[in-house]
Amino acid sequence: MALIAKKRKSSVITLIHREESIGLFGIPFYRYINIDDSESVLRAIRATPSDTSIDLIIHTPGGLVLAATQIARALKKHPAKTTVIVPHYAMSGGTLIALAADEIIMDENAVLGPVDPQLGQYPAPSLVRVINKKELDKVDDQTLILADIAEKAIKQVRELVAWLLEDKLGKKKAEKVAEILTEGRWTHDYPITVEAAKEIGLLVSTDVPPEVYQLMDLFPQPLKTRTQSVEFFPAIPRSEKGGT
Repeated sequence: MALIAKKRKSSVITLIHREESIGLFGIPFYRYINIDDSESVLRAIRATPSDTSIDLIIHTPGGLVLAATQIARALKKHPAKTTVIVPHYAMSGGTLIALAADEIIMDENAVLGPVDPQLGQYPAPSLVRVINKKELDKVDDQTLILADIAEKAIKQVRELVAWLLEDKLGKKKAEKVAEILTEGRWTHDYPITVEAAKEIGLLVSTDVPPEVYQLMDLFPQPLKTRTQSVEFFPAIPRSEKGGT
């Protein structure tokens, strides 16, 4: 991390999860973005001077919308340039955080994912479609309640995504991208490649610093032990020389 911080003159934060298990319908996983992660990342962002850029390296299957939203909002509000680097994948909540950055750098084979809300085991857009395809008197009360919550959840996430992107894409384009990412056109674990991300309007590049790959080698898939999800290395003062 010190090498990356020195080379890019930035504060480097990592949000790296292992022991993940991706499922076709939704994403069940063992490590995910949680409140502890959001507290750690927000603390690191607060510790970064307002004139110092931030590089946030993300490798995650997603997690709690609340935690991801907190990180995304804090990243967007940082005055200096913010960059999210995705060496392999940043799905769901990881994508939400990436959308907040001024710049997204992905490996040419890395992927993002849709950010449509999930209500337990059910995708919110699917619940909405159910009540639109059946007569209401043939839909049970629980499904109606879930569909109502689903509509609210989609609206909330869509508005958040549009807000995160508006400064970079303009209001109209930001709203369109937000709709695409939340409408449920794909399964929740659908891999959005670099090419697909550019096609829907996201601004991404593939200039991943080689030191990031070296850093990822330090986070192998653990067998029984658990690695720290979030780490922070502050920017090295310009006056300081040497270091590793």
